[in-house]
Amino acid sequence: MMMTRLILAATALAATSLTVASPALATGKMTCNAGPQAKWKSQDALKANLAKQGWQVRKSKVDGGCYEVYGTDEKGNRVEAYFHPVTFEKLLVSRRGQVLFKKK
Repeated sequence: MMMTRLILAATALAATSLTVASPALATGKMTCNAGPQAKWKSQDALKANLAKQGWQVRKSKVDGGCYEVYGTDEKGNRVEAYFHPVTFEKLLVSRRGQVLFKKK
């Protein structure tokens, strides 16, 4: 009985470790095949670039291999946007579920 509990505990711990070590799941809104992260430009560079365009960035993160940005665009819309991490190309901009821009 004690051995069974130890095996179950070890299995649960291993599964938890694998879950924690795995990358965050993408939301599925956008996916970038941007290659190795060593070749990506920094999120700070993206924020600076967007600020020059009149954006105010509240938060940025990696999602689906893209940079996902939450903030206010140059028109004053509170948006969620996706950018390519190597080129900073704008891929998708949405506001409350409404697509404002999507690259073709």
